[in-house]
Amino acid sequence: MPALLELENVHLSLPATSGQVDILRGVSLSVKEGECLAVVGPSGSGKSSLISVAAGLERATSGTVRLLGTDISGRSEDELARLRRGAVSLVFQSFHLLPTMTALDNVRVPLEIARADQITERAKALLSDVGLGDRMDHYPGQLSGGERQRVAVARALACDPKLVFADEPTGNLDAETGLGVADKLFSIVQDRGAALILVTHDRELASRADRTATMKNGYLT
Repeated sequence: MPALLELENVHLSLPATSGQVDILRGVSLSVKEGECLAVVGPSGSGKSSLISVAAGLERATSGTVRLLGTDISGRSEDELARLRRGAVSLVFQSFHLLPTMTALDNVRVPLEIARADQITERAKALLSDVGLGDRMDHYPGQLSGGERQRVAVARALACDPKLVFADEPTGNLDAETGLGVADKLFSIVQDRGAALILVTHDRELASRADRTATMKNGYLT
């Protein structure tokens, strides 16, 4: 089975007032279709930077990143956007919902961009899948943190992506709400056969993945 994501000896260095800071130091990993990889480690170890580089949101300083079989080094922002569109989704700790749109319209957005069929019906089905069938017409400000994160999960999975990146998706939630969101994320991803790269500080959540890797001081083990 081909890998959907491959990193080979990836380094990321960023300038700082005190000099260059090495964020990622020779990171290599591979994730295949249908696989879930959890990345754990302390704050500041490079976990979120790993997600950014792997998804093509941040340029690696050196090394090779292959996303969906494509070497993304030197690709333009437009090329990267086309590569990710409908195939790669991200779920962030801070939701990133559009505050002036209802839950339904937030989930409709990626379907409209992809020019999908039956947009409203699909968006409604996704919100029902995450337990928000009765909250579709509510705006983010009218929803709890757990509900907003479930909308974000539904939106991320709207176009049946092959690869899902989730960066601390339960980090802002209480334990019970976080468990519910994680259950939905795992079940929907698994039902659709997508690969999941999950960044979390929660070892119990990470234990649900197929395998776990640890970030420390920019190294992945």
